[in-house]
Order: sequence, then structure tokens, then C-alpha cells
Amino acid sequence: MDGIKLVNVSKFYTVEKNSIKVLNRIDLNIQANKITVILGRSGCGKTTLLRLVAGLEKLDQGEILDDNSKKKAYVFQEDRLMPWLDVKKNITFGIDKNDIDNKRINEIIEMVGLKKFYSAYPKQLSGGMKQRVSIARAFAYDPDFIMMDEPFSALDFFTREQMQKELLKIHNTSRCSILFVTHSIDEALILGDKIIILEKGVIKSQYEIEEENDSRDLLDYKFVELKKKIINDLKIIN
Repeated sequence: MDGIKLVNVSKFYTVEKNSIKVLNRIDLNIQANKITVILGRSGCGKTTLLRLVAGLEKLDQGEILDDNSKKKAYVFQEDRLMPWLDVKKNITFGIDKNDIDNKRINEIIEMVGLKKFYSAYPKQLSGGMKQRVSIARAFAYDPDFIMMDEPFSALDFFTREQMQKELLKIHNTSRCSILFVTHSIDEALILGDKIIILEKGVIKSQYEIEEENDSRDLLDYKFVELKKKIINDLKIIN
């Protein structure tokens, strides 16, 4: 499976008759079967880049090279559930009834910690639980390419850690391509095969990590030093 390539991509928004450049001449190779993480502070263009790759917005300059044969799933920052559907029906929404594998769907529901809420409706769920349903829906679609926009930000620390592990487990099994947006440096180091540092609409730096995702120790000297470099790239002042 081929990856997706961005060539000289720019995006503008008009605010009160002023043109604001959100992305400026982005060149990026999103590798097939890998997790590419876009890391940056709020307002740097992360979500816009994700939406362009997903085809949810049109670019103003450049091109995105994609064979368009990939099954794509998108996990938004907010849950976007259908309030009239229960957990299982929300997760299988968009999947042809003849293609629904109930055993696999049940495994996914259990994986995201919602086994006891199988028949619950969104109004009966907490914010974090709703987001887990949204994540499960993306997994259930069995996509070739998943775009995830800070999908774990609404989860508590322990659930977030568990979902990161489950994401890696599914990735290692399916080898789907993932484009993952976050503002958490630790999350980027845990998940990313490639980390892209985005600042003010341009790629400031990028790092490739060779260690297997499921065996990384962030207290190891190599990762401590890499985190220091990323902090410096982001100009974060403690």
C-alpha cells in the first residue's frame, strides 16, 4: 500500500477581509503502514493539515498525491455520535449490515472499556466514554488509513494510556497507516514512527524513531534527549 504525499501545500482563510496563511508550502511524505504524528501548539495548523489529507477541506496551493483507493476513517476532537443510536449502533454506523462482524465489534467494545454500556445511548455516557465510542467506530470500519485529531485528549490519564496501547496493538495487527495529531510530546514519543513539528503553518523539524512503539521507555536516555530537542523546537519555556 502506498503512502500519501503532500507537495507544496498551502491553505488560506479569510477573516474580516484579511487573508491568513494557515499552512505554508508543506512538503510531507506520510508513510504507508506507519504512525505519523503531527505535533505542535494550538493554532499551528495541525487540524487543518489533517482535514486537507482527509479531503474535508480544499487546499489553495500545491497537491496531495493519493491513489484514492484507501478506506479512510477520521476521529474528530469531539465525539459526533448519533444521539438516537446506542453504543453498538453508533460504532457500526456506516458499515453495510452484511459486513458487520459481531464478534469483532464486541471485541472492540470490550477493548475500549464499554462492555457494560453496549446498549447505552450517548446521553447516558460521560464525555470520555463518548470519545471512546468514536474511536471504536473508526477501528470497526477496518480502514487502510486513520486520521486522528487529538482523540485521547478528553480521556483520563489511565484510560488514555490504555487507549494508546490498544491503538498500537491494532496498528501492529492491521498495519494501517495513521496520521495522528497531538499537542502532547510524550504521546508523540510513545506512538510515532515519525514526528513532525509544526509551527505557524510550516514544518520546523521532523524525527524518525526506529524503536518498536510497544517497547519504548521514555525514561531512556535517548528519549529524554529527544524530548529536550522537541521542547526546544516548540520553544516551550518551563
